[in-house]
Amino acid sequence: MRKPLLTRALISILGVLLLASAPDARAAQGNKAPGQLESPTARDVRRIEALKEEVRHQLAMLPYYSVFDWLQAEVKPDGTVTLMGQVVRPTLKDDAESRVKKLEAVTHMANNIEVLPLSPMDDQLRVALYRRIYNFDSPLFRYATWSTPPIHIIVKNGHVTLKGVVANQGDSQLAYMAANQVPGVFEVKNELQIEERHDEKVSQK
Repeated sequence: MRKPLLTRALISILGVLLLASAPDARAAQGNKAPGQLESPTARDVRRIEALKEEVRHQLAMLPYYSVFDWLQAEVKPDGTVTLMGQVVRPTLKDDAESRVKKLEAVTHMANNIEVLPLSPMDDQLRVALYRRIYNFDSPLFRYATWSTPPIHIIVKNGHVTLKGVVANQGDSQLAYMAANQVPGVFEVKNELQIEERHDEKVSQK
């Protein structure tokens, strides 16, 4: 007789526990539902950011993309991608468009990449600028070891524009000064950006 009584007692205890836990389970489900329903705006932002990253990756992986070229893209919410920048080789412009156009999320393409004019003088300046900026005696030499050095040197008819991202303002100034020391350069525009470090982001919040 003890065994049936013990069984009934255990069943009744389990029933009480299940009833007690039911409101908590319903509350948890109620709290979880809003998190699962992502707003259309949030989905669009995530989709556009993902497309931007895909475009950046495709451009960076182009086989003939060098320190003397600069590529960038504008991505709109409707999936329209506009390619911009300057390149030395016409084939690089075509390759960039071909790569990006194949991305599934791209709906329209505009290729506004400028092909720099052929100029033996500009070619000589490119070599001289590279050697001066990435000189092994310079603190900037560490950037030269990268697969694609981050300081891009754009030369057009003797006019130089420095583009890319460097670690600090000192490196940006060093590159600008080095470029200005190269004979034959008419003008130097410094459009280098400074890398935003994680600890700086935290301190700004």
